[in-house]
Amino acid sequence: MKAAGPDIVDIWADDQDLPAWFLEAMAVPREEAFVEVNGSRVHYFRWGTRGKPPLLMTHGFLAHARCFAFIAPFLAGDYDIIAYDLAGMGESEIPADCDNEARAGGMIALAEALDLFAGPAKPKIVAHSFGSGVALRAMEIAGDRFGGLIICDLMVMRPEKLAAHFSGGGGPPGSGRSDRPNKVYPDYESAHARFVLSPPQLVQEPFLFEYMAYHSLRRIDDGEQQGWSWKFDPMVFHRNENDMAKWAQTPQRIVDLQHRMAIVYGEKSKLFDDDSAAFLRELGGGHIPMIAVPEAEHHLMLDQPLALVTALRSVLALWASE
Repeated sequence: MKAAGPDIVDIWADDQDLPAWFLEAMAVPREEAFVEVNGSRVHYFRWGTRGKPPLLMTHGFLAHARCFAFIAPFLAGDYDIIAYDLAGMGESEIPADCDNEARAGGMIALAEALDLFAGPAKPKIVAHSFGSGVALRAMEIAGDRFGGLIICDLMVMRPEKLAAHFSGGGGPPGSGRSDRPNKVYPDYESAHARFVLSPPQLVQEPFLFEYMAYHSLRRIDDGEQQGWSWKFDPMVFHRNENDMAKWAQTPQRIVDLQHRMAIVYGEKSKLFDDDSAAFLRELGGGHIPMIAVPEAEHHLMLDQPLALVTALRSVLALWASE
Protein backbone atom coordinates (compact mmCIF):
# COMPACT_ATOMS: atom_id res chain seq x y z
CA MET A 1 0.00 0.00 0.00
CA LYS A 2 1.27 3.47 -0.82
CA ALA A 3 0.40 6.95 0.32
CA ALA A 4 -1.68 8.76 -2.29
CA GLY A 5 -0.15 11.90 -3.72
CA PRO A 6 -1.75 15.36 -3.73
CA ASP A 7 -3.61 14.83 -7.00
CA ILE A 8 -4.98 18.35 -6.89
CA VAL A 9 -1.74 19.55 -8.53
CA ASP A 10 -2.49 17.38 -11.55
CA ILE A 11 -5.44 19.59 -12.41
CA TRP A 12 -4.92 23.14 -11.27
CA ALA A 13 -2.09 25.59 -11.01
CA ASP A 14 -0.93 26.75 -7.59
CA ASP A 15 -2.84 30.00 -7.93
CA GLN A 16 -6.24 28.32 -8.40
CA ASP A 17 -8.74 29.89 -6.04
CA LEU A 18 -10.00 26.91 -4.02
CA PRO A 19 -11.97 26.96 -0.78
CA ALA A 20 -10.08 26.28 2.41
CA TRP A 21 -12.31 23.35 3.35
CA PHE A 22 -11.39 21.52 0.15
CA LEU A 23 -7.66 22.08 0.57
CA GLU A 24 -7.89 20.89 4.17
CA ALA A 25 -9.78 17.78 3.12
CA MET A 26 -7.27 16.94 0.40
CA ALA A 27 -4.42 17.35 2.92
CA VAL A 28 -5.80 14.62 5.19
CA PRO A 29 -3.53 11.54 4.80
CA ARG A 30 -4.92 8.69 2.74
CA GLU A 31 -3.59 5.49 1.30
CA GLU A 32 -4.16 4.19 -2.22
CA ALA A 33 -3.86 0.56 -3.23
CA PHE A 34 -5.26 -2.41 -5.15
CA VAL A 35 -6.55 -5.67 -3.70
CA GLU A 36 -7.55 -8.81 -5.59
CA VAL A 37 -11.21 -9.71 -5.16
CA ASN A 38 -12.62 -12.79 -6.88
CA GLY A 39 -9.75 -12.76 -9.36
CA SER A 40 -9.95 -9.06 -10.31
CA ARG A 41 -8.00 -6.05 -9.09
CA VAL A 42 -10.03 -3.51 -7.14
CA HIS A 43 -8.74 0.02 -6.62
CA TYR A 44 -9.43 1.80 -3.33
CA PHE A 45 -8.49 4.65 -1.02
CA ARG A 46 -8.26 4.42 2.77
CA TRP A 47 -8.53 7.19 5.37
CA GLY A 48 -8.58 7.16 9.16
CA THR A 49 -7.21 4.65 11.63
CA ARG A 50 -7.31 0.86 11.55
CA GLY A 51 -9.29 -0.49 14.46
CA LYS A 52 -11.83 2.32 14.46
CA PRO A 53 -15.38 1.61 13.23
CA PRO A 54 -15.18 0.83 9.50
CA LEU A 55 -17.04 2.68 6.75
CA LEU A 56 -17.27 1.31 3.20
CA MET A 57 -18.10 3.86 0.49
CA THR A 58 -18.90 3.49 -3.17
CA HIS A 59 -20.05 5.68 -6.01
CA GLY A 60 -22.57 6.07 -8.83
CA PHE A 61 -22.52 4.77 -12.38
CA LEU A 62 -19.41 5.63 -14.44
CA ALA A 63 -18.04 7.59 -11.48
CA HIS A 64 -15.18 6.58 -9.19
CA ALA A 65 -14.05 6.57 -5.58
CA ARG A 66 -12.70 10.10 -5.81
CA CYS A 67 -16.23 11.44 -5.45
CA PHE A 68 -15.61 10.74 -1.74
CA ALA A 69 -12.08 12.21 -1.71
CA PHE A 70 -13.43 15.48 -0.32
CA ILE A 71 -16.14 13.83 1.84
CA ALA A 72 -14.34 11.00 3.64
CA PRO A 73 -11.66 13.23 5.26
CA PHE A 74 -14.34 14.90 7.39
CA LEU A 75 -15.19 11.49 8.87
CA ALA A 76 -11.64 10.16 9.12
CA GLY A 77 -11.13 11.21 12.73
CA ASP A 78 -13.68 8.68 13.95
CA TYR A 79 -13.63 5.92 11.35
CA ASP A 80 -11.54 3.56 9.23
CA ILE A 81 -12.82 4.47 5.75
CA ILE A 82 -12.55 2.58 2.48
CA ALA A 83 -13.81 4.16 -0.76
CA TYR A 84 -13.46 1.88 -3.78
CA ASP A 85 -14.05 1.83 -7.52
CA LEU A 86 -16.82 -0.48 -8.64
CA ALA A 87 -15.90 -3.18 -11.15
CA GLY A 88 -15.04 -1.72 -14.55
CA MET A 89 -15.06 1.86 -13.30
CA GLY A 90 -12.22 4.10 -12.16
CA GLU A 91 -9.14 1.92 -11.84
CA SER A 92 -10.91 -1.36 -11.02
CA GLU A 93 -10.97 -4.33 -13.39
CA ILE A 94 -14.22 -5.95 -14.47
CA PRO A 95 -14.69 -9.74 -14.41
CA ALA A 96 -16.66 -11.59 -17.06
CA ASP A 97 -20.45 -11.62 -16.70
CA CYS A 98 -20.42 -8.90 -14.07
CA ASP A 99 -23.99 -8.14 -13.00
CA ASN A 100 -25.53 -6.62 -9.89
CA GLU A 101 -25.34 -9.94 -8.06
CA ALA A 102 -21.62 -10.22 -8.79
CA ARG A 103 -21.02 -6.61 -7.76
CA ALA A 104 -22.81 -7.19 -4.47
CA GLY A 105 -20.77 -10.32 -3.85
CA GLY A 106 -17.68 -8.31 -4.70
CA MET A 107 -18.58 -5.68 -2.10
CA ILE A 108 -18.83 -8.37 0.58
CA ALA A 109 -15.59 -10.01 -0.59
CA LEU A 110 -13.80 -6.65 -0.56
CA ALA A 111 -14.85 -6.07 3.04
CA GLU A 112 -13.49 -9.51 3.88
CA ALA A 113 -10.22 -8.94 2.02
CA LEU A 114 -9.59 -5.67 3.87
CA ASP A 115 -10.52 -7.18 7.27
CA LEU A 116 -13.48 -4.88 7.78
CA PHE A 117 -15.39 -7.72 9.46
CA ALA A 118 -12.55 -8.49 11.87
CA GLY A 119 -13.25 -5.88 14.56
CA PRO A 120 -16.03 -5.50 17.12
CA ALA A 121 -17.81 -2.82 15.07
CA LYS A 122 -19.62 -3.97 11.95
CA PRO A 123 -18.80 -1.97 8.80
CA LYS A 124 -21.40 0.53 7.69
CA ILE A 125 -21.96 1.35 4.02
CA VAL A 126 -22.35 4.77 2.40
CA ALA A 127 -23.29 4.47 -1.28
CA HIS A 128 -24.42 6.86 -3.99
CA SER A 129 -26.91 6.18 -6.79
CA PHE A 130 -25.94 3.02 -8.75
CA GLY A 131 -23.61 2.05 -5.91
CA SER A 132 -26.61 2.10 -3.58
CA GLY A 133 -28.24 -0.59 -5.70
CA VAL A 134 -25.12 -2.72 -5.29
CA ALA A 135 -25.09 -2.06 -1.55
CA LEU A 136 -28.79 -2.85 -1.21
CA ARG A 137 -28.21 -6.27 -2.73
CA ALA A 138 -25.16 -6.82 -0.51
CA MET A 139 -27.33 -6.06 2.51
CA GLU A 140 -29.96 -8.53 1.29
CA ILE A 141 -27.27 -11.22 1.02
CA ALA A 142 -25.23 -10.49 4.15
CA GLY A 143 -26.93 -7.72 6.10
CA ASP A 144 -26.13 -9.34 9.45
CA ARG A 145 -22.44 -8.70 8.77
CA PHE A 146 -22.91 -4.96 8.22
CA GLY A 147 -23.86 -2.23 10.66
CA GLY A 148 -26.19 -0.34 8.36
CA LEU A 149 -26.58 1.27 4.95
CA ILE A 150 -26.86 4.97 4.07
CA ILE A 151 -28.38 5.25 0.59
CA CYS A 152 -27.54 8.52 -1.19
CA ASP A 153 -30.01 9.46 -3.92
CA LEU A 154 -30.83 6.07 -5.40
CA MET A 155 -33.50 6.28 -8.13
CA VAL A 156 -36.90 5.61 -6.53
CA MET A 157 -40.16 6.52 -8.26
CA ARG A 158 -43.79 5.47 -8.25
CA PRO A 159 -44.46 2.97 -11.08
CA GLU A 160 -46.28 5.51 -13.25
CA LYS A 161 -43.52 8.09 -12.83
CA LEU A 162 -40.88 5.46 -13.55
CA ALA A 163 -42.67 4.48 -16.77
CA ALA A 164 -42.90 8.14 -17.81
CA HIS A 165 -39.22 8.61 -17.00
CA PHE A 166 -38.24 5.71 -19.27
CA SER A 167 -40.61 6.68 -22.09
CA GLY A 168 -39.32 10.25 -21.97
CA GLY A 169 -35.82 9.17 -22.85
CA GLY A 170 -34.55 8.44 -19.38
CA GLY A 171 -33.21 5.01 -18.75
CA PRO A 172 -32.23 2.70 -15.96
CA PRO A 173 -28.78 3.34 -14.51
CA GLY A 174 -26.24 2.13 -16.98
CA SER A 175 -28.18 2.35 -20.24
CA GLY A 176 -25.68 2.19 -23.09
CA ARG A 177 -23.75 -0.06 -25.46
CA SER A 178 -21.36 -2.69 -24.14
CA ASP A 179 -20.14 -3.74 -27.59
CA ARG A 180 -18.42 -0.49 -28.58
CA PRO A 181 -14.92 0.51 -27.47
CA ASN A 182 -14.50 3.84 -25.76
CA LYS A 183 -13.72 6.67 -28.15
CA VAL A 184 -10.20 8.10 -28.08
CA TYR A 185 -10.05 11.90 -28.27
CA PRO A 186 -7.00 13.72 -29.67
CA ASP A 187 -6.45 15.84 -26.56
CA TYR A 188 -7.70 16.38 -23.03
CA GLU A 189 -9.80 19.40 -23.98
CA SER A 190 -11.76 17.41 -26.58
CA ALA A 191 -12.40 14.59 -24.13
CA HIS A 192 -13.30 16.94 -21.30
CA ALA A 193 -15.90 18.62 -23.52
CA ARG A 194 -17.76 15.29 -23.69
CA PHE A 195 -17.88 14.78 -19.93
CA VAL A 196 -21.45 15.09 -18.61
CA LEU A 197 -23.28 14.04 -15.50
CA SER A 198 -26.19 11.61 -15.57
CA PRO A 199 -28.84 12.83 -15.14
CA PRO A 200 -27.54 16.09 -16.63
CA GLN A 201 -27.23 18.98 -14.21
CA LEU A 202 -25.12 22.01 -13.49
CA VAL A 203 -23.25 21.75 -10.21
CA GLN A 204 -22.97 24.39 -7.53
CA GLU A 205 -19.26 23.72 -7.01
CA PRO A 206 -17.84 23.79 -10.58
CA PHE A 207 -14.28 22.99 -9.45
CA LEU A 208 -15.58 19.64 -8.16
CA PHE A 209 -17.04 18.92 -11.61
CA GLU A 210 -13.58 19.61 -13.06
CA TYR A 211 -12.00 17.34 -10.45
CA MET A 212 -14.32 14.45 -11.30
CA ALA A 213 -13.90 14.98 -15.05
CA TYR A 214 -10.12 14.89 -14.87
CA HIS A 215 -10.10 11.64 -12.91
CA SER A 216 -12.67 10.04 -15.23
CA LEU A 217 -10.19 10.19 -18.13
CA ARG A 218 -6.91 8.47 -18.91
CA ARG A 219 -4.12 9.16 -21.35
CA ILE A 220 -3.77 6.69 -24.25
CA ASP A 221 -0.40 6.01 -25.88
CA ASP A 222 -0.20 2.41 -27.09
CA GLY A 223 1.73 2.96 -30.31
CA GLU A 224 -1.39 2.86 -32.47
CA GLN A 225 -3.45 5.53 -30.74
CA GLN A 226 -2.56 8.60 -28.76
CA GLY A 227 -4.97 10.82 -26.89
CA TRP A 228 -7.44 10.64 -24.04
CA SER A 229 -10.29 8.23 -23.31
CA TRP A 230 -12.61 7.18 -20.49
CA LYS A 231 -11.41 5.00 -17.66
CA PHE A 232 -14.57 2.89 -17.49
CA ASP A 233 -14.80 -0.41 -19.37
CA PRO A 234 -17.67 -0.52 -21.93
CA MET A 235 -18.76 -3.84 -20.40
CA VAL A 236 -20.23 -1.91 -17.49
CA PHE A 237 -23.20 -1.23 -19.78
CA HIS A 238 -24.10 -4.93 -19.90
CA ARG A 239 -27.38 -5.71 -18.15
CA ASN A 240 -29.45 -8.87 -17.80
CA GLU A 241 -33.15 -9.36 -17.14
CA ASN A 242 -32.57 -10.03 -13.47
CA ASP A 243 -30.78 -6.70 -13.07
CA MET A 244 -33.66 -4.82 -14.69
CA ALA A 245 -36.28 -6.61 -12.57
CA LYS A 246 -34.43 -5.71 -9.40
CA TRP A 247 -34.32 -2.02 -10.37
CA ALA A 248 -38.10 -2.04 -10.84
CA GLN A 249 -38.51 -3.70 -7.44
CA THR A 250 -36.20 -1.26 -5.65
CA PRO A 251 -38.83 0.64 -3.60
CA GLN A 252 -40.31 -2.53 -2.08
CA ARG A 253 -36.86 -4.04 -1.54
CA ILE A 254 -35.80 -0.96 0.43
CA VAL A 255 -38.87 -1.15 2.64
CA ASP A 256 -38.55 -4.91 3.15
CA LEU A 257 -34.87 -4.84 4.17
CA GLN A 258 -34.67 -5.98 7.79
CA HIS A 259 -31.50 -4.06 8.58
CA ARG A 260 -30.63 -0.53 9.65
CA MET A 261 -30.91 2.00 6.84
CA ALA A 262 -31.15 5.72 6.18
CA ILE A 263 -31.66 7.71 2.99
CA VAL A 264 -29.99 11.01 2.11
CA TYR A 265 -31.15 12.73 -1.08
CA GLY A 266 -30.90 15.99 -2.95
CA GLU A 267 -33.95 18.15 -2.33
CA LYS A 268 -33.98 19.03 -6.06
CA SER A 269 -33.01 15.59 -7.35
CA LYS A 270 -34.76 14.26 -10.45
CA LEU A 271 -34.33 10.62 -9.31
CA PHE A 272 -35.35 10.78 -5.65
CA ASP A 273 -37.57 13.59 -4.41
CA ASP A 274 -40.09 14.25 -1.65
CA ASP A 275 -42.67 12.17 -3.51
CA SER A 276 -40.20 9.27 -3.58
CA ALA A 277 -39.91 9.56 0.20
CA ALA A 278 -43.70 9.67 0.53
CA PHE A 279 -44.01 6.59 -1.70
CA LEU A 280 -41.59 4.62 0.48
CA ARG A 281 -43.55 5.61 3.58
CA GLU A 282 -46.79 4.44 1.93
CA LEU A 283 -45.14 1.08 1.23
CA GLY A 284 -44.26 0.75 4.91
CA GLY A 285 -40.95 2.60 5.12
CA GLY A 286 -41.94 5.06 7.82
CA HIS A 287 -39.17 3.69 10.04
CA ILE A 288 -36.44 4.79 7.59
CA PRO A 289 -34.87 8.21 8.28
CA MET A 290 -34.94 10.25 5.07
CA ILE A 291 -32.91 13.46 4.95
CA ALA A 292 -33.22 16.01 2.15
CA VAL A 293 -30.09 18.07 1.45
CA PRO A 294 -31.27 21.63 0.63
CA GLU A 295 -30.38 23.01 -2.81
CA ALA A 296 -28.76 19.74 -3.92
CA GLU A 297 -29.66 17.72 -7.01
CA HIS A 298 -28.74 14.09 -7.69
CA HIS A 299 -24.98 14.66 -7.52
CA LEU A 300 -25.29 16.07 -4.03
CA MET A 301 -21.57 15.80 -3.21
CA LEU A 302 -20.88 18.19 -6.10
CA ASP A 303 -23.65 20.57 -5.05
CA GLN A 304 -23.58 20.64 -1.27
CA PRO A 305 -20.56 18.62 -0.08
CA LEU A 306 -20.46 20.03 3.45
CA ALA A 307 -24.21 19.59 3.91
CA LEU A 308 -23.79 15.97 2.78
CA VAL A 309 -21.03 15.51 5.37
CA THR A 310 -23.35 16.92 8.03
CA ALA A 311 -26.15 14.53 7.04
CA LEU A 312 -23.79 11.54 7.13
CA ARG A 313 -22.37 12.59 10.50
CA SER A 314 -25.89 12.94 11.88
CA VAL A 315 -27.00 9.46 10.81
CA LEU A 316 -23.79 7.84 12.03
CA ALA A 317 -23.99 9.63 15.38
CA LEU A 318 -27.61 8.50 15.80
CA TRP A 319 -26.64 4.90 15.10
CA ALA A 320 -23.68 5.10 17.50
CA SER A 321 -26.03 6.19 20.29
CA GLU A 322 -28.49 3.34 19.82
